[in-house]
Amino acid sequence: MEKFSKEQKVYDISGLKIGGQPGEYPTVLIGSIFYEKHKIVSDPLKGEFDREEAERLIKKQEELYDKTGNPFIIDVVGLSSDALIKYIDFVADVTEAPFLVDSFSPKVRLPAIEHAVKVGLGDRAIYNSIDNNVSSEEIDALKNLNLKCAVLMAYNPRNVWPEGRIEILKGWQGQTGLLEVAERAGIEKPLIDTAVLDVPSIGLAASAISMIKAEYGFPTGCAPSNAIAVWGRVKKEYGSHAYPASLAGSSVLTVLMGADFVLYGPIRHAETVYPVCAMIDAITAYRARRLGIRPKVKNHPLYKIF
Repeated sequence: MEKFSKEQKVYDISGLKIGGQPGEYPTVLIGSIFYEKHKIVSDPLKGEFDREEAERLIKKQEELYDKTGNPFIIDVVGLSSDALIKYIDFVADVTEAPFLVDSFSPKVRLPAIEHAVKVGLGDRAIYNSIDNNVSSEEIDALKNLNLKCAVLMAYNPRNVWPEGRIEILKGWQGQTGLLEVAERAGIEKPLIDTAVLDVPSIGLAASAISMIKAEYGFPTGCAPSNAIAVWGRVKKEYGSHAYPASLAGSSVLTVLMGADFVLYGPIRHAETVYPVCAMIDAITAYRARRLGIRPKVKNHPLYKIF
């Protein structure tokens, strides 16, 4: 990975630093909890779950952060607003880390993010996500909440190539781009997700990460785990080791292309992803010295894992 000529933005999200030139800050790793069919959830609509196991999973991620220096964000997923609010309150009590407020529908996300702001968690809450289907009502609701950070899902159904991610951010043919939408919503810290659809598209999303950072300098990443999770043959035909190896490999690819964050899927896979991403961060930081780049934090993986 080379040095970007464009100045790279760095956000402070409740003490977590994300962004910058490759080699300056560790990759932020994002694991999902309470997702659909997560075994610790007994009632996904009411938000009933195994609290002891949920806390263990979160604490394991904290332990890996302490060992490697890679910060984390919790991707809190809910099927209903009531459930999502319960999950947010629980996560906020267990860890001081930032968290994504994540659901398939804005009707679920918006009441939950509103709750987070009202109870004083607005500096830690990240709206996931603003996409090409965003409505004016959603924009106005976010603006009224004075929320500062959100994920922009750079999926372009009209152009699946990396250039299409740029188009959806910038806008074209009279369509408002997501960057302008985010500005209207009062979002000052946009995190760009380059949208993985399937295994072959991981390469397109990774290329788009470099392109977006080169043109805009925004913290950018993606979720290669989404594609690995639905790759049925990897589990059936290549043995039990193939899935975690593929998950780790897909994360490595995105980090090598400059990703500031990686959504690595279910939080239980933290032990698979953390060591390899920390290793790549350390290698990148060591090489970046030749470009005049030094780690900006004392607990960078370069100083932690060897």
